Amino acid sequence: MAAELTVPQLSAKHRPTLDQALSAIRSRAYWSPHPEHPKAYGETAPADGLAAFEAVRGTRLDLGQPGTDGWTGAEVSPFGPELGVEYPHVDPDVLLPAMKAGMGAWRDAGPEARALVCIEILSRISARTHEFAHAVMHTSGQAFMMAFQAGGPHAQDRGLEAVAYAYEEQTRVPGQADWSKPQGKKDPLELGKTFTAVPRGISLMIGCNTFPTWNGYPGLFASLATGNAVLVKPHPRAVLPLALTVQVAREVLAEAGFDPNLVALAVERPGEGIAKTLAVRPEIKLIDYTGSTEFGDWLEGNARQAQVYTEKAGVNTVVLDSTDNYKGMLSNLAFSLSLYSGQMCTTPQNLLIPRDGIATDAGHKTYDEVVADLAASVGGLLGDDARANALLGALVNPDVKTRLEAAAALGEVALASREVVNPEFPDAVVRTPVMVKLDAGKADPEAPYLSECFGPVSFAVAVDTTADALDLLRRTVREKGAMTVGAYTTSPDTERAVEEVCLEESAQLSLNLTGGVFVNQTAAFSDFHGSGGNPAANAALCDGAFVANRFRVVEVRRQA
Repeated sequence: MAAELTVPQLSAKHRPTLDQALSAIRSRAYWSPHPEHPKAYGETAPADGLAAFEAVRGTRLDLGQPGTDGWTGAEVSPFGPELGVEYPHVDPDVLLPAMKAGMGAWRDAGPEARALVCIEILSRISARTHEFAHAVMHTSGQAFMMAFQAGGPHAQDRGLEAVAYAYEEQTRVPGQADWSKPQGKKDPLELGKTFTAVPRGISLMIGCNTFPTWNGYPGLFASLATGNAVLVKPHPRAVLPLALTVQVAREVLAEAGFDPNLVALAVERPGEGIAKTLAVRPEIKLIDYTGSTEFGDWLEGNARQAQVYTEKAGVNTVVLDSTDNYKGMLSNLAFSLSLYSGQMCTTPQNLLIPRDGIATDAGHKTYDEVVADLAASVGGLLGDDARANALLGALVNPDVKTRLEAAAALGEVALASREVVNPEFPDAVVRTPVMVKLDAGKADPEAPYLSECFGPVSFAVAVDTTADALDLLRRTVREKGAMTVGAYTTSPDTERAVEEVCLEESAQLSLNLTGGVFVNQTAAFSDFHGSGGNPAANAALCDGAFVANRFRVVEVRRQA
């Protein structure tokens, strides 16, 4: 097919971005080409983005995919409105062969061309960030500003980061080499060798409800940049952001002269559960999944023909030993517990506090005082309904509400949840966090704090000593996993002890955060999201291991 976008054109436009991304993953310094502020996208961008989102509501999103055998879609915004978008339902027996057909030319294009096409896709998505923000907001329940940043530039950064790692790993081996082995008085043995990065096959990206783009883009772009076709299977409640992504990707691939079927969408009918069916098909060689431990474990155990990358559930823990900024600690923790109603895989759940209390710059604070002060800090942060709505967003599904309401019966309630009315979206279910006091004094394998309670629920767990807190931390990470660990201490010995636990159990640690950086936030190109070394996730976003096994190197030797 004729290319409207040539590699030289794409190189002139995007090679500097690729080079900067490569530099950033090596230096780990702050860098982002995608602006966080809504005003950076132009004076009319907010209105244009909203209009574009409204224009797609109630329509049929026809992607021109082969194998379309019907239409489906039943998304209802956590804020109340029905989206009313219909998406193609596919027959995999028709679609998967069509996806595979374009992989030869995509492979032959080479790592640089693939990276540049991927960056063009991300560039076009970036230009539509306001539109995507509304799509993310009304499928995930994130408040607009969070949907804008996490669903827009931060997700795009994660996608670009994956492209950079993919390019770096594929280009470690030269494309060709002349090989000459001396044979003494005889003529040397001489061969010409070529080395080609070849894709594994079709990649299945199974999207999540809470962060469809942020969690989806790393796997999507890692697979695409390494030569694989990608079938995107969104969460049934969060289809639109990924459907728009697929639409953009198909447009760019076609304009660059490649088969648009290299990226396709698979949306399920209500209750159909096509992820299990697709995951075990022989054509599927890679799977990316974010979601429950139960299904993640099923994928790892049953999709044996595929390389499976999972981010599952964990129990995130903060150890409170001592602090030289008590007010800052409380403020930082209050924000971390409140952001997006605790519906982040990185939100802290267990706060381990010595029952005798902690030393602070405001004097010694007992366990009860620390818990009461933290509850007051959360209450103060969310006391104004407008601010509460901007931070909390909406509960993403009824299961979260059920867990929140049940948590109050698990122990003494230190902070009761309250209902917040959203005047713009009166049907939104908005709740402030609940904090429950628990005691780790009695060994109980069924203790609530030993399992993830996803949503705005935290447990203030009394422990005998900081040493006991570290023992509980180690056990929790080892048995249940953790995406994040936090600690507050003024003791160098305790700091080293916490660090040692996290190094041994492969958990990402944040120490003494009291300012504008929070334990549940990570920055692409610098921070690793998950480690791949504990039960919460078998991969990290993003490192070399996340991309290197998505392709193989095939060598051809020729007699010189």
